[in-house]
Amino acid sequence: MSEPDLIIVGLGPAGLDRLPGPTLGILVSPGTTVIARTLQHPAVSELAALREVVACDDLYDQASGLDDVYEAIAGRVLEAAAAGPTAYVVPGSAVVGERAVGLVRERAEDAELTVAVIPGESFLDLLFERVGLDPIARAAQILDGRDLPDPLPLHCATIVTQVDRPVVLADVAVELAKVLPDDTPVTYLDSLGARDETVITVPLSQLARLEPGPRTSLYLDPPPVGWHGLVKTIRRLRRECPWDREQTHHTLVRHLIEEAYETVDTLLALPGEAPGGEADYGAYAEVEGELGDLLLQVVLHATLAREAGAFDVEEVAEGIRRKLVRRHPHVFGDVVAPDSDTVKANWEDIKAGEKELGSLMDDVPEALPALARADKLQRRAATVGFDWDEVAPVLEKVQEEIAELSRAIGDSAETRAELGDVLFAVANLGRHLGVDPELALRQANTRFGARFRAMEEAAAASGVSLGELSLAQLEELWEAAKAAEGR
Repeated sequence: MSEPDLIIVGLGPAGLDRLPGPTLGILVSPGTTVIARTLQHPAVSELAALREVVACDDLYDQASGLDDVYEAIAGRVLEAAAAGPTAYVVPGSAVVGERAVGLVRERAEDAELTVAVIPGESFLDLLFERVGLDPIARAAQILDGRDLPDPLPLHCATIVTQVDRPVVLADVAVELAKVLPDDTPVTYLDSLGARDETVITVPLSQLARLEPGPRTSLYLDPPPVGWHGLVKTIRRLRRECPWDREQTHHTLVRHLIEEAYETVDTLLALPGEAPGGEADYGAYAEVEGELGDLLLQVVLHATLAREAGAFDVEEVAEGIRRKLVRRHPHVFGDVVAPDSDTVKANWEDIKAGEKELGSLMDDVPEALPALARADKLQRRAATVGFDWDEVAPVLEKVQEEIAELSRAIGDSAETRAELGDVLFAVANLGRHLGVDPELALRQANTRFGARFRAMEEAAAASGVSLGELSLAQLEELWEAAKAAEGR
């Protein structure tokens, strides 16, 4: 069997003394060109003292991004391999965290160059031993500190690699602190296998004070937090809490509705342009709390469904993910949607096809608040052109319905029907004005409550109650409350 054109060698985590003799023999052979990804590694420094080594550190300075660096490295390595026997050497294992290696192998195959890989010892092998971790038994995950996943999963033993600069360490510490307590133990590992190896455990709050280097990693094994922690917590409550064990889908419905409305209240307390404009962090803190309460209800119902063998919360998440992809062909497919109206029309068409609705009026929940349901019914009808193009005829319809209501007064059944028509027409007006009628009425209720309280306070300050005042005096207090609200 002929010798390969290119040998890719993992140098292990420390010096040349950790390399097998045959591997070292290849690297010191005078007939082989040695190219190193970086000189910033003990084994490469020692090798460079024994023979000429072509380093690629200069490519990092010249390129605009890491992708360009790896392309340049691959080009340099393949050019040398085409000219004669070449060894490309990298820190650690050649098959762990070395993106340029995959690119070199791919390009070599295209160039019909033969390649052999000597993986080498990974720093992970030493890390597992130092922290006493069986990565399979603990279902460990390995994350890149320079590119943490978002959202960050912290549900199992976690290794964070490539924490090679203070700014990366600081960023990792900030992300961890979003969901972990300050006293969470984090093991800091640097230069594993070398004489200056460091392995220390510090609380998360102290992590950013350390000085990382090119071979720094972190290890932590917190209890599940965030999404996974919530799911596990609720499952435990169902097993161990008497109240939670008693709940059914029906008993929880009231809580779901209450939490939804409480969430709406906090959302309406945000500035109208949010998330645009200057963030009101106090208001957002309230939103965060209510969204958590609402999420609890969602996960609770999914947990009960899991007990019934119907579905689990992961299936709920995946189901809605697939639905979003399916209903956004202009994002995930090749459909063109130049404006939001086209998006909405496509959405309704796709939805109708999915559910095979007999009528556009199907699938509009009866349990919706009446104004919200009126708005949704009207929006459905508008998708097939059953709508006015301008606001003026809508206003005329409101006035027409009010006139009919006036004529119906005295007949309770007719009055109820005509008042419903007035409200339905007003909901339609809100839609044409771009105003959600349900939210508009909620805000009006809030304003009325605030003004009435101001009237009560003003009356009490004068030593009287509202019931003692005439209608004219009450109107005066009302106008004063409105004026004060404006100020």
